[in-house]
Amino acid sequence: MKICITAEGNNLDSKVDPRFGRCQYFIIADTDTLEFEAVGNPNIESTGGAGIQSAQIVAVKQVKAVLTGNVGPNAFQTLQAAGIEIFTGASGTVKEAVEKYKKGEYMAVSGPSVSSKAGMPGKVK
Repeated sequence: MKICITAEGNNLDSKVDPRFGRCQYFIIADTDTLEFEAVGNPNIESTGGAGIQSAQIVAVKQVKAVLTGNVGPNAFQTLQAAGIEIFTGASGTVKEAVEKYKKGEYMAVSGPSVSSKAGMPGKVK
């Protein structure tokens, strides 16, 4: 099965990126073979719509699930509309996250884990 893991780097040893819409990479991995494709995220510095645009990138890859740290409402709605299950709270390396997923250690979420604009770049308050 093909799943997507948000990552800080472009390989299985990279850390899981806690952000969905503005993650560094999407790792599209086969859970059976661990063959993967790293897709750079063009929405990292987006001023708006990063969640929706990132979800559209992932949906085109025909994945069945997304593993990430957090997901906002727009990305959640777009992924859900595409029939993709969403699992938040992922951490460690991409490979570790895939193994935890295969063991059933993550629970699919029924709503966003952060509010709108939570991952926006900008000034620290």
